Amino acid sequence: MGNKKFAAKNVTGWKATVAISMANYIEAGSIIAAASSLTLWQTYLGFDSLGVGLLGALSANALGAAIGALIGGPLTDKYGRKLIFSYDLMVYMIGVALIAVSVSFPMLLIGTIITGIAVGAGVPVSWTYIAEESPKEKRAAHVGAAQLAWSIGPMITFALAVIVAPLGLLGSRLIFAHLLIIAAIALYIRRGLPESKIWEEQKAKDDADKANGIVKKGILKELFTLKPNREALFLLLGIYLFWNLTAGAMGYFMPYIYENVGGLSNMQANLLQSFLWMFTVLTTFFIFMKIGDKMSRKTLFTIGAAMGVVAWVILTFMPMTWPTLISFVILWGSAAGIGAQAFYALWTSELFPTRYRATAQGLMYFIVRTGIALWSIALPVIMDTLTFVVAGIVMMSFLVIHLVIGVLMAPNTRGKTLTEIEEERYGHIVEDDRSFLEKTN
Repeated sequence: MGNKKFAAKNVTGWKATVAISMANYIEAGSIIAAASSLTLWQTYLGFDSLGVGLLGALSANALGAAIGALIGGPLTDKYGRKLIFSYDLMVYMIGVALIAVSVSFPMLLIGTIITGIAVGAGVPVSWTYIAEESPKEKRAAHVGAAQLAWSIGPMITFALAVIVAPLGLLGSRLIFAHLLIIAAIALYIRRGLPESKIWEEQKAKDDADKANGIVKKGILKELFTLKPNREALFLLLGIYLFWNLTAGAMGYFMPYIYENVGGLSNMQANLLQSFLWMFTVLTTFFIFMKIGDKMSRKTLFTIGAAMGVVAWVILTFMPMTWPTLISFVILWGSAAGIGAQAFYALWTSELFPTRYRATAQGLMYFIVRTGIALWSIALPVIMDTLTFVVAGIVMMSFLVIHLVIGVLMAPNTRGKTLTEIEEERYGHIVEDDRSFLEKTN
């Protein structure tokens, strides 16, 4: 008991943020490990473009993660943040181990699905826990650490893919093995994390209300009937879904596009993607984490979103030469560090009440990843039949939509505690409900 208390005291603050963020490294890394070796697996197992689309659709990049988030979000709110982040990595380790030793398409697909579910279950709890345990004046910095880890994962994984390229498919298996090892280390460190204080306070309030006969509305009913929730859902789904229809698809298929459209080798494609993610790491750290708590977040979001649109204009309409590819990589990589995912992780933790913060995230993540799953099935077929330019125009359109929604609806939450934001957005509703209950009782 004493050792447990000692461990908990030492895994707080930035240490806790790093411990949780390690999962983002392996989760993003698993997407990239699959993406960087997709052509190798296709050659080894002999599946067609539909099989490529199916792997992408059911992966940690799409439907697998969607299902996991839908399960993990409600469990996180009901049983606490600590329970989920203590066990989701065990499921993840089973999935990546299965992929690492796959010898058939069904085996590869099952491992991909298990990994995806584990990734999805871990995302809502990660962002929720970090935001809840962060100081109000440094929340963007702490949430940005998770985005930083998410960016470092692909950067290193693509670099490893280049290093092990001479080994062929064995190299890919080794990359998944390295993710397995890091997951085990992260799981061990997490044992010392305490439960979220704000969740414990909310749980105590809910238990007291229940003891006093106060019956609250169902979570799903509140999510769609309360005006603050509807506004938050429209903003967050608007920026994250449409951005991810492009970013999620390219996260999984970009090496495939480089190789099949641009004529690059597997090694060149992976090296280019590693270069891209390096810029994401730099802008996440030096811009989002350093000034995200100081300057207008709407301005920062707008800059990142506009850069993303320009990047895809270049990639779609210019010949896929090295100058074009380098320009795209610098623009998109830099934009991603201050883009929709970083702001989604921040705003989605700020704009919903503690009582169902993770549930809301899980539901939205499910919708977003399901959208990516459908697009992942269609994208390879569209590129094969209608050319890459058509696919590029569609993905550009997605980015323009997310830009407009973000510019029009970005909230002003900078410098406020989560409790202050909740009271500001929901305080009058809570008071009205309590007054009604008192009158009826």
